[in-house]
Amino acid sequence: MQIKWAALGQTAGVSLAITLAVVVVFALGNLALSRREAAAEAGNANSAKGTAALVAAGVCFAACAGVVLYGISLIAGK
Repeated sequence: MQIKWAALGQTAGVSLAITLAVVVVFALGNLALSRREAAAEAGNANSAKGTAALVAAGVCFAACAGVVLYGISLIAGK
């Protein structure tokens, strides 16, 4: 049995990069939700800033969910 070290390194590198990307996108979604809450406390939750923050949070969380579902589909196979 031989280990292909280059392939193992590439897999580890891609896994690390995707994991960091998902964590950053999730954190940006949380930041957007906190900005929306701040806008709501200021009394203008339905302003353009509040709505844009809500949309941005939704996009971030949908992207995270998509990555997770894609990973599950890769693991589960067809």
